[in-house]
Amino acid sequence: MITVQRTRTISAHLTRVWDVLADFDRLAVWADNADHTSWLDDPRPDGEMLGRARRVQAGRMVLIERITMWEPPARLAYDLAGLPPVVKSAVNEWRLAVDPGNAERTVVTLASHVGCGPRPPQQLIARLVGRRLAGASETMLEGLAAHLAASVTSGPAPCDSSPASIEGVQR
Repeated sequence: MITVQRTRTISAHLTRVWDVLADFDRLAVWADNADHTSWLDDPRPDGEMLGRARRVQAGRMVLIERITMWEPPARLAYDLAGLPPVVKSAVNEWRLAVDPGNAERTVVTLASHVGCGPRPPQQLIARLVGRRLAGASETMLEGLAAHLAASVTSGPAPCDSSPASIEGVQR
């Protein structure tokens, strides 16, 4: 298993950052590398998030992301399905921590764990996929920071009850 991670300090309180990440089907609102996102299942009556899944359209690629860890407001992880078959497993894991120097800032780490197998050629493929996911992580962290900064200056967005908003988010 290969792990790559990217970290960014965001000028927003930890709970605000968590609220954006926890709105799991709205990724396309703030991540420039996601064109469309939508839930694949209905909310559970008990509010449980483990096992819930979203569909992410990113260009011509479609990913299914199933939540495997939900620890508000500090950790969120999900499996990535839909990558090339050579990738045996892929997980994105978000970790949030209060910036020790400023409680109104959050240190956000996005780690991607990629497994392609134990043999050297498989490890090489895992490293290449990891680099690609690291680039996607940088784009998501940048979008998250920009989204939170814009929400501070412009205030909350008005409620949108259009069918596209209800079924999922489109760019």
